[in-house]
Amino acid sequence: MSLFITFEGPEGAGKSTQARLLYERLQAMDYPVILTREPGGTRISEMIRRIVMDLRHTEMAPTTETLLFSAARAQLVSELIRPYLNTGGIVLCDRYADSTFAHQGYGLGRDLDELQAITTVATGGLMPDLTFYLDLPVDDGLYRKQVAKGRVEQSSPGSTFTTPPEWNRLDARDLAYHQRVAAGFAELMRRDPDRWRQLTAEQPVSALAEQIAQEVEPMLKRVTRLGADA
Repeated sequence: MSLFITFEGPEGAGKSTQARLLYERLQAMDYPVILTREPGGTRISEMIRRIVMDLRHTEMAPTTETLLFSAARAQLVSELIRPYLNTGGIVLCDRYADSTFAHQGYGLGRDLDELQAITTVATGGLMPDLTFYLDLPVDDGLYRKQVAKGRVEQSSPGSTFTTPPEWNRLDARDLAYHQRVAAGFAELMRRDPDRWRQLTAEQPVSALAEQIAQEVEPMLKRVTRLGADA
């Protein structure tokens, strides 16, 4: 069998950091595991990422944005995610299709049924086995990212994130947009509670990493460790 785990949450919640820490933990335990991200993860998908995230592209229409994200996802699923899952491995992905429903659906007001149809085509219906939502007030998350990029001075010592993030076109949208996105994620979790694990990102990185590891541990029996059949 295989295992597909995704990470979602507001900007600045530490998704990339936690995905990397889980990857390193599983790799040290000799599990077959890869780490990827959305949009991106393949040569073509990373090229699309540069277009869709570029701060200069303020004129991009919502439909264009939706289709670009979906095109990047289609390439990632076809080239990397599905083939690796077919080998029985573990795939960790920093964002996935839920982000389209939250950002382009609830955030931009795109029709959810239309998004479902597009997403089904892009993914072939592939859904995660487990999705972590790292919960953080949206204004706190945006502030974290601004501090990390040097856009504002940090007003208090310490930090709960370790991977300096980018500041992109979606980050730069107004607070109301990000609040709609957060509300969208809340609705997605309400509709599919068995798949989601909501954890607070307002705690030390190491403590959050341990919570994530504990949630994943029971599912690892689905995956054979490297060399276990030797």
